[in-house]
Amino acid sequence: MSTAIRPVLRTLRGMPASDGAGVKLTRIIGTPQLPDLDPFLMLDEFGTDRPEDYLAGFPDHPHRGFETVTYMLDGRMRHKDNKGNEGVLVPGAVQWMTAGRGIVHSEMPEQEEGRMRGFQLWVNLPAREKMTAPKYQEYGPEVFPEVDAAPGVRAKVIAGEVAGVRGPIVQPATEPTYLDLRLGAGDRYVHALPEGHSAFAYVYEGSARLGEGPDAATVQAHELAVLGAGGAVALEGREADTRLILVAGKPLREPVARYGPFVMNTQDELRQAFYDFQAGRF
Repeated sequence: MSTAIRPVLRTLRGMPASDGAGVKLTRIIGTPQLPDLDPFLMLDEFGTDRPEDYLAGFPDHPHRGFETVTYMLDGRMRHKDNKGNEGVLVPGAVQWMTAGRGIVHSEMPEQEEGRMRGFQLWVNLPAREKMTAPKYQEYGPEVFPEVDAAPGVRAKVIAGEVAGVRGPIVQPATEPTYLDLRLGAGDRYVHALPEGHSAFAYVYEGSARLGEGPDAATVQAHELAVLGAGGAVALEGREADTRLILVAGKPLREPVARYGPFVMNTQDELRQAFYDFQAGRF
């Protein structure tokens, strides 16, 4: 029995944005053209050689009700929070932070020059887990397995499984897949994904062909492809050293009430989040 290949429903480019104390970035999910892709609430790409674009960093700010996933490609970022946690994200490192019932943290550059590049993804939490205790899954680059997924195709496994090798990040609520894939021109790879999971691919270097037949599309650098239903995604590199992230997760199908750094299920819960933060209860 053949597995249905997921079609490309649409492709889109991100929009310039700034966050924190004025850090320049590109917002791909979380804009009017793609407000969310359940369970994913936001995807930002940051990448610049200009220190003035990132030096102001992300001073203390709160979160409640969801998870932030930071994947560093280049540069160093120090994080601290009001629970006493502190560390430095280096190139290749990933921090998967569950904000839960509330945390106040900062992310500040640990460098004054050079390139800063990476992604931040926001992943929703189900109602039953929104008020859990905050926690981190944080790993250096050496922890993430890299495997030959197919001839010419190299996969870094952050979450999910490739060729029987599992990534270290685990989240039972959304069962995420998060792969960083490198393909050469003409290299093909078909990756199985659970049928019901939402999925996207974001090409950040080179270009790739996704899908098969009339439902396929060529995705250029800095474009996101929203993938439709099916049991697998088909990829083909169109340029030497093409790189992309492939992300999928189980949709929660719950109401979303969000404002700024808080994501709850109802407006009342959202108001309570503001009251709790202002009262110092995070």
